[in-house]
Amino acid sequence: MIKHIVMWDVRGTTQEEKLLAINELKAAFSGLEAKIPGLLHMEVGVDMSRASYACDVVLYSEFDSRESLAAYAEHPEHARVKRLLVDVRVARHQVDYDMVS
Repeated sequence: MIKHIVMWDVRGTTQEEKLLAINELKAAFSGLEAKIPGLLHMEVGVDMSRASYACDVVLYSEFDSRESLAAYAEHPEHARVKRLLVDVRVARHQVDYDMVS
């Protein structure tokens, strides 16, 4: 199993503006799990620590193989989400790892 974790900082100078951006991000990923072959699980979490070094949002997802993760990266539904997020995020971090390793 491959785990794919992405963290973002979202636009906004106030908590209200950030919350709007977070809700846009969450809505963009909603329903994606059922549309992508090999995508086993997906969840979006919002930081509650408010630590200065914390990211605002995390995407945690599991894929059945490296090939499924690669296909997800190119899938039209994922491309749609990426286009929606261009104006929402201000920073992005990613880690992919294989549970077999």
